[in-house]
Amino acid sequence: MQKEVKKSWALFMGIGIIMIAHGLQIQVMGIRSVIEEFSFVTTGIFMSSYFVGYFVGSKTTPRLVSKVGHIRVFAAFASLASLSALIAVVYINPLMWTISRFITGISLVSCYIVCESWLNDRASNKNRGQLLSTYMIVLYAGLAIGMLLLNVSSPTNYESFILVSILLSLALVPILLTKRSAPKFKKIGTISVKELYKISPLGSVSAFCTGIIHGAFFSLIAVYATKANLSLFETSILLFTSTISGVLGQWPIGYCSDKYDRRTVIVLTTFGAAILSFCSILSANDPIENIYWLKEFHFKKLFFFIFVGLYSSLCLPLFSLNLAHTNDYVPKEKFVAAGGGLQLVFGFGAISGPILCSFFMQIFELNGFFIFLIIVHLIIGVFGLYRMNVRETATNPDSTFTPVPATITPAGLELDPDTPENLGTK
Repeated sequence: MQKEVKKSWALFMGIGIIMIAHGLQIQVMGIRSVIEEFSFVTTGIFMSSYFVGYFVGSKTTPRLVSKVGHIRVFAAFASLASLSALIAVVYINPLMWTISRFITGISLVSCYIVCESWLNDRASNKNRGQLLSTYMIVLYAGLAIGMLLLNVSSPTNYESFILVSILLSLALVPILLTKRSAPKFKKIGTISVKELYKISPLGSVSAFCTGIIHGAFFSLIAVYATKANLSLFETSILLFTSTISGVLGQWPIGYCSDKYDRRTVIVLTTFGAAILSFCSILSANDPIENIYWLKEFHFKKLFFFIFVGLYSSLCLPLFSLNLAHTNDYVPKEKFVAAGGGLQLVFGFGAISGPILCSFFMQIFELNGFFIFLIIVHLIIGVFGLYRMNVRETATNPDSTFTPVPATITPAGLELDPDTPENLGTK
């Protein structure tokens, strides 16, 4: 395994640097939007444009890779992502920021596709799961580090945006210097949304709602923190904690989902997330009177950080749970296609999440952020209880929980050790 990781150092380093830049860019834009007094809805719209770009890129990039190759596509879109950061700092207005986030979405999904298909080409049945785990750790470690870089400079200055551009340009170096030839791109089919719903109604509905949740939470949490009068350092720690907690939550939840009915785990996980969202409201700062609802307790901010961290530990694994649950109802050779369809549904939800949440924040002020998350989690939980009453539990020995990043593409899903190599038989 160490041998394959060493061989793939260029890919891991390149995508890791990109994620550092991405983690910094999305949060600094959220904080800056508050400083520039953009409305919640305006912020939600330009944050959603990232996911629109992501959706467009996921459809167009595979054809482009087939025509010009992996390295050229990675270089081109990493350069475009670098350009988008410069657009954001030169033109500080909602329209240009919407364009900037759209370009970033197209660019990053293109880089994901290149890296994941490249890793999949290097993987064997013995090391696919380990390569996938390493890839996920690199992604989220990069995001977490990027959020800590908020402290490098004030969001009111240009330095943070320039640093994002520099990092994205730097990510090109290891990829361009790699000696190993790029693989031939393999087109992967997906199951249609209609067919996917017939196969797993809960998996489809939960994936859509999970997209809404992830899109809203990670796009607007910095906006929430800034409006709640958290300092820049406190905001960076909150974001860092949320990211790391979300990754750490994958393994215990995955263990439970393989041991018990996955629908029960999904329901308990999402209801638990709803309760923690409510606790976050109780422990949050009131920016108007600068008090906490739990004002009789000491260390009120600590309560808030703990509740949000625990919330993220339940929220982030939901996509992997949905994937494992859906795979319980499909044959092994369709795992990748089902995962691709689920990612499509997730993307639709992610596009709408920041916009819908911003309306709640516009109406209910800061509490609207967590009120919105509570409602979406309750939808998953109630629908899950309904499905448990109308359908018996399915057991599929070929399907096990595998921690995967929510941004994963069908090429990356082939790294799942449950997936037959080359869609054949293990």
